[in-house]
Amino acid sequence: MAPKNPYTGYRDQLTTLNESGKRRWLYAQQPKGKLYNYRNIVSYTLLTLLFAIPFIKLNGEPFLLFNILERKFILFGVQFWPQDFHLFLYSMITLFVFVVLFTVSYGRIWCGWACPQTVFLEFIFRRIEYLIEGTPAQQRKLNAQSMNFNKFWRKTLKLSLFYAICFSITNAFLSYIIGIDQLLEIMKAPISDHSVGFTVAVLFSTVMFFVFTKLREQVCTMICPYGRLQGVLLDSNTIVVAYDYKRGEERAPLEAGEDREEDGKGDCIDCYQCVDVCPTGIDVRDGTQLECINCTACIDECNSVMDWVGKPRGLIRFDSEKNIAEGNKQKWPVRKIAYTVVLCILLAVVAMLFSSRTDLEAIILRTPGLMYQAQENDSISNMYSFKIVNKTNAATPIHFKIMNHEGSIKVIGEAFNAGASAIKEGVFFAILPQKEITSDNIPITIGVYADTRLIEEVELTFVGPN
Repeated sequence: MAPKNPYTGYRDQLTTLNESGKRRWLYAQQPKGKLYNYRNIVSYTLLTLLFAIPFIKLNGEPFLLFNILERKFILFGVQFWPQDFHLFLYSMITLFVFVVLFTVSYGRIWCGWACPQTVFLEFIFRRIEYLIEGTPAQQRKLNAQSMNFNKFWRKTLKLSLFYAICFSITNAFLSYIIGIDQLLEIMKAPISDHSVGFTVAVLFSTVMFFVFTKLREQVCTMICPYGRLQGVLLDSNTIVVAYDYKRGEERAPLEAGEDREEDGKGDCIDCYQCVDVCPTGIDVRDGTQLECINCTACIDECNSVMDWVGKPRGLIRFDSEKNIAEGNKQKWPVRKIAYTVVLCILLAVVAMLFSSRTDLEAIILRTPGLMYQAQENDSISNMYSFKIVNKTNAATPIHFKIMNHEGSIKVIGEAFNAGASAIKEGVFFAILPQKEITSDNIPITIGVYADTRLIEEVELTFVGPN
């Protein structure tokens, strides 16, 4: 008889709530295993980058800066202006499509491996909790007992460290907004000089402190929109952390000297280790669930149990529900291959858009309301206004040239230089000899040069006499 599919029931409440709707506190066991070691590497690499990147500079500019207040955005040492908003728009559309296709194909790997909420909670705050309060059983016992000196100093130390870390993370995020140099200057100054900013930082740290001391995994199930969105994105072909019920059922405790296959028992010994180690408190054997963040803690724990009982690893593994139901080995369906190709194309398009971005932009318009002007030497001039956006960190001399006619450009005022990271406006005359004027509207092309480098060609109309 084929093993029974255990994915037949359903829950009408979250694992973090009891029957009356009140919070049920979870005491997750600390994972260990190969995948957890990989998560350690990923998480601490991300944490190192978070705190180190603000100190990295390219060409005198921060590596990353998102100064919303001053509308100054720097990515990989390159400054972006409001004129580059189309790049932001394309990137957001691409990111949305990327998230959808990635989730459909590979599930919530982001949630378990790279999401800041998970990284901070599992690899900073829970680590401190294990260190100060002990194992989950010890934590449960400590919380149940009345206040005494042992409980007081442990709770005080833990919460003090939690808030100090929250304040440090707040300052790390702030350094991406105002820059590390300005942040260090603020830190050196008296608090009274920056009372508003300090108050905002304290409030933000307090909110973060509340998240990591009280809300915790409820952020993933009740607040985060991505957690809700996955319900309509996952299907039977999506790679998720899945329990192989064909191998595992019927589950039963391990007994000495038994022949499980002859007795109709599966490989699952019903030890509940996969449940104890889950940071959201679910039983992965019940199928794909809202709370699962694909953290792989249950995979490591189940593999260690399989090693202990002498069974093959992989009772819980990365796989699709369809593969498990049909008994197929891991394979890539055509749709997943197509999605992956689309993902690569989207990344290539965004990379192309950013690489094609120019450091200087020129806007030239014929001055409205003015006719042509007769000049000496039997020539005609038109007046044009221009705006040069210099996105670089160095002042650049700018000059103009008529590309498709004989003629000259006369800039009004001093020699024109585009200031570093600035917008410069001005006016110039385009002058054509009478022999070049063959009609009352002549198309001309103005070349814009930065030093000797042609940066743009602008098509305009030159008005002449009938």
